[in-house]
Amino acid sequence: MSNSVMLTKSKDFAVEIVNLCRRIKAEKKESVLTNQLLRSGTSIGANIHESKYAHSTADFISKMQIALKECYESEYWMELLNRTGYLSDDLYKSLQSDCGSIRRMLIS
Repeated sequence: MSNSVMLTKSKDFAVEIVNLCRRIKAEKKESVLTNQLLRSGTSIGANIHESKYAHSTADFISKMQIALKECYESEYWMELLNRTGYLSDDLYKSLQSDCGSIRRMLIS
C-alpha cells in the first residue's frame, strides 16, 4: 500500500480520535485518559506525514517506527477507555480495527 493511503487512513483515524475525545470530555468529564489518547492517536499521522520529508532513509525509518509505537500506545488507551466504561464495545472494536489496519501497513 502506498504511503498516501497510509497517510489518509491515519488522518481519518486522527479525526475520529479528536471527535471521540471531545465527546468524552464534554459528556463524561474524563480528561486524563482522553488526553493521552488524543496525543498518541494524532501523532501517528503526524509522524507518517513528517516521514515524507525525511533527510535520509534512517530518518524515514525512525519516523515510521515512532508512528508504529504511537499506534500501539493508542490501542492501549482505547482499551483502558473501553474497560473503564468510557468507550462502548462497538466503537472500541471499530477504532481498534482502524488502528490495526494502520499498524499492519506500518509493519509491512
